[in-house]
Amino acid sequence: MLLASGSIIAGLILLVWSADRFVDGAAATAKHLGMPTLLIGMVIIGFGTSAPELAVSAMAAADGNPGLALGNGYGSNITNIALIVGLTAVIAPITVHSQVIRKELPLLLVLTLIGGVQLLDGSLSRLDGMVLLLVFAGVMGWSIVQGIRGKDDTLGGETEAEIIAHPMPLKSAVIWLIVGLVLLVVSSRMLVWGAVTIAQSLGVSDLVIGLTIVAVGTSLPELASALAAVRKNEHDLILGNILGSGIFNTLAVVGLAATIEPLSVEPAVLYRDWTLMFALTLGLLLMGMGLISKQRVISRIDGGVLLLVYVAYTGYLLSTVVSGGTTVAY
Repeated sequence: MLLASGSIIAGLILLVWSADRFVDGAAATAKHLGMPTLLIGMVIIGFGTSAPELAVSAMAAADGNPGLALGNGYGSNITNIALIVGLTAVIAPITVHSQVIRKELPLLLVLTLIGGVQLLDGSLSRLDGMVLLLVFAGVMGWSIVQGIRGKDDTLGGETEAEIIAHPMPLKSAVIWLIVGLVLLVVSSRMLVWGAVTIAQSLGVSDLVIGLTIVAVGTSLPELASALAAVRKNEHDLILGNILGSGIFNTLAVVGLAATIEPLSVEPAVLYRDWTLMFALTLGLLLMGMGLISKQRVISRIDGGVLLLVYVAYTGYLLSTVVSGGTTVAY
């Protein structure tokens, strides 16, 4: 148990660090190869904060632990909205005023509904996974077209400024790209092994481990980005990162895991985890549209409510572990 706990802690630290190095190297390499900064920002850097979830879920599915893969994807969305948005809103109310945000919120809600429909038969087949990946490709393609048409000019400017502020020679960029990718795989395997070992030792489902420990750990890049955005008063950036990560988790993370290994889904995933994820997304949409407080602001009270929901949900999951729970291992 001690070795497994150490593997989780070391794996999480290395996972977050290697994801940053991989993205830095990939962005610099793409710039040297002449890739437009807008696409670097949307595809590479946008992918970066969700790289831990993708790596862990893919590794878990390949190792035959579908519960951990699905729990990580859905748990990360729950953590991002309830914990990270809640915490940042308590620190500083989040003003919602971007047209991009107003589009992304309804989109995430629709994508969450698609995921829920796929869960109705108690499984996620390879076909389901491929459908999610195709939808993800469509969403990314649409976003790129919108950006090329000049509707996301600020992102290109921000990416250009970031690359200029942290220049990197091509040789160094390629080295960090390779090192980051290798360590991303190694740290993911460490994390999955530790999580599965602890789950087996405690006699609980790897789904619960994925929804709690692993989900929080792989969401650390989003938390770091959100806290940095709070300091800079960049409210749109906070929600933009969270919603982008939510879209990525719902489509790419779950889709890739199901494509690698079809997932058998217990009923609790639909009526407990997916339902909460959908409710949080809908609540965020209502807050963002000003239908709750009459202002397009996620207030400190809203943030406090989100945090309470997260604490209650996590407490419930832990209580099922302590009491022997109803969660059945896959």
